[in-house]
Amino acid sequence: MQTVEAQSRPGYGLFLALVTAVLWGILPVFLKLCLSVMDSVTITAYRFYTAGIVVFLLLLWRRKLPTVSSFSGRRWLLFLAATVMLVVNYVSNVQGLLYLNPATTQVLMQIAPFMLMLGGVFLFKEVFNRQQTLGAILLIVGLLLFFNQRLPTILNSTHENPIGIFFIVIAALFWSAYALCQKPLLKHVSAKQLTFLIYLVGGSLLLPFSSPSLLLEMNALQLYSLAFCCANTLVAYGAFTQALHVWEASRVSAVIASAPLFTFIANDVAIDVWPDVFVAIELDWVGYTGAAIVILGSMLASLGRAR
Repeated sequence: MQTVEAQSRPGYGLFLALVTAVLWGILPVFLKLCLSVMDSVTITAYRFYTAGIVVFLLLLWRRKLPTVSSFSGRRWLLFLAATVMLVVNYVSNVQGLLYLNPATTQVLMQIAPFMLMLGGVFLFKEVFNRQQTLGAILLIVGLLLFFNQRLPTILNSTHENPIGIFFIVIAALFWSAYALCQKPLLKHVSAKQLTFLIYLVGGSLLLPFSSPSLLLEMNALQLYSLAFCCANTLVAYGAFTQALHVWEASRVSAVIASAPLFTFIANDVAIDVWPDVFVAIELDWVGYTGAAIVILGSMLASLGRAR
């Protein structure tokens, strides 16, 4: 059931959803800049710890820190599973950027919500309606059109490698698994409490495999990029969470599906500013049509969810 707040603030919800889409859309460009010096594990560790510290201070100020009793019995296993899933998602997503153009990764990541919908159908007996089915079909058709041209280009490219596709698919799969694991946990803790614990434990899992001293080897641009990536983790998810409070989740998800559009724009700007790091994505009208159909399919599938 919609709340009065959700019914009366669609404009605010649209604004927050657009902020999320823009931030998530341009994030791969800044991650790519960080990868010039820092590895994906270390980048993720910095993002987790930064976000974890800020959320901890916020919970402490509001006196809403989670308690041990919130995770009893099987909930600990679900929590650990969700943490591992999100860690793999973050690391794989960044790792994929080592081998692929940012725009390609964002288009391919649109399979994540589709996987989440399938998981909801099989695990939680959610209804897969006609609009979602149409959206899923368009998503698949769009991906086929997009990669019909991109895959041969990637195979013959000196800047890209098809192994990046593997990492992004893994990132999408583990993100959907994370979302399915966290769903029952949110009945016992708030979203902020859960993310705080995931950031804390996830960062600790990554720490032995990270190289924090690489921070000292970064130039000013790379440091600013890392700071942006850390802030993006907080601001984008904060805007996303708030958007869900004031607008329908299906509409929020549909707007966020436009993130690849902002990645295409950001990548074009980055090519002009940093031509030694970014390369143009080689697409004809078929490839661009495929990308547009992927976004449309993702939007339709999101709007088809039960309100």
